[in-house]
Amino acid sequence: MSDDSTRPIVIKRVRRSAGAGHGGGAWKIAYADFVTAMMAFFLLMWLLGSTAKGDLQGIADFFQNPLMLANAGGSGVGDATSIIQGGGEDLTRSSGQVREGDTEAQRRRLSMREKRLEFERRERQSLENLKQRIEKLIDDSPQLLQFKNQLLLDITTEGLRIQIVDEQNRPMFDLASDTLKPYTREILRQIGTLLNEVPNRLSLAGHTDAAQFMGGARGFSNWELSANRANASRRELVAGGMDDNRVLRVEGLAASVLFDPNDPLNPVNRRISIIVLNKRTEMGILENGPAYEELYEDEETASTQPTQPASSNPQ
Repeated sequence: MSDDSTRPIVIKRVRRSAGAGHGGGAWKIAYADFVTAMMAFFLLMWLLGSTAKGDLQGIADFFQNPLMLANAGGSGVGDATSIIQGGGEDLTRSSGQVREGDTEAQRRRLSMREKRLEFERRERQSLENLKQRIEKLIDDSPQLLQFKNQLLLDITTEGLRIQIVDEQNRPMFDLASDTLKPYTREILRQIGTLLNEVPNRLSLAGHTDAAQFMGGARGFSNWELSANRANASRRELVAGGMDDNRVLRVEGLAASVLFDPNDPLNPVNRRISIIVLNKRTEMGILENGPAYEELYEDEETASTQPTQPASSNPQ
């Protein structure tokens, strides 16, 4: 057996680099990756919070089908393969968008529909402005302000409706007559001046309550009375400066359209209704006019159609 005490002792020295006890520099790379990921995350959250809803939907649609926008054409995407611009300010809008494969007639109909919708929007805004002007006229005029409760204005499917209604102690006309009270004349004349500010045509209707008309000639009833009152109102609007050619329809409706159907004898049912017509209603009244949906197409193609000789026997 060898003697272990005589074996030489070997000492091995291991050189350690500075910072080796802390895992070297790998943690710095991991930390930098973490900070970069957090910065990207907060940047994404900020972008999502400042992006419009329509843009978000468009982004979502793009990731679901990236080729859809490229095939349809759009700003910065697919412009080289399509002369028709796709997309738009509102990526969620489906009406008016041109799709690949649409015929020229379909694209034209979409274009006409877009023009019609834009015209209706501008027309409604014009009627809203007129409504505000009349309301301001009433508030600024001491003569009209006292009759404010008798002047009702609202926007309907037919256009701007201006209703002048009776009150218990303040009727618009003499009893059972179409003679206007002096203050009613003043109201109609001032309204007539403002109505010249818009090109729309007008419809006037006279209304009575359900009380039976007892006086006058034989056969004279609330129907004739309401028609006469509507026509008397038309004359005062013209006296106020309104063009008489703007009036498209004057009618008497008697008690067929009550303002207060729960109380047919309520004085508020006796009223004059003036409607500043929108284009859709105007075209519906004109029986011989073009269909409303074809109006814009007719206007666009009028210049391209050959001129027809005038008929020697016009109807």
